[in-house]
Amino acid sequence: MRKTYTSKYKAKVAVEAIKEDQTMAELSSNLGVHRAQIQRWKKEALDGIPTLFGKDIKKSAAKDKTLIAELYRQIGQLKVENDFLKKTD
Repeated sequence: MRKTYTSKYKAKVAVEAIKEDQTMAELSSNLGVHRAQIQRWKKEALDGIPTLFGKDIKKSAAKDKTLIAELYRQIGQLKVENDFLKKTD
């Protein structure tokens, strides 16, 4: 059976790994998490940090809103066309 960890716990482990106060083997032994998993969480944390301090999130949200609006427009258009074709049969 697989263990599941909360995001808070993963963050704690990743921060400990980033600090490098202990070796991976020590961390793994102390926390009961495989070192490969610790390395993966550390990499995910380091990869995610740049997006926290930029406008990337705001830009992404604006792009998402634009995409959603366009998709709703297309759905409306297709619904109108579908209803028209049903009436002509």
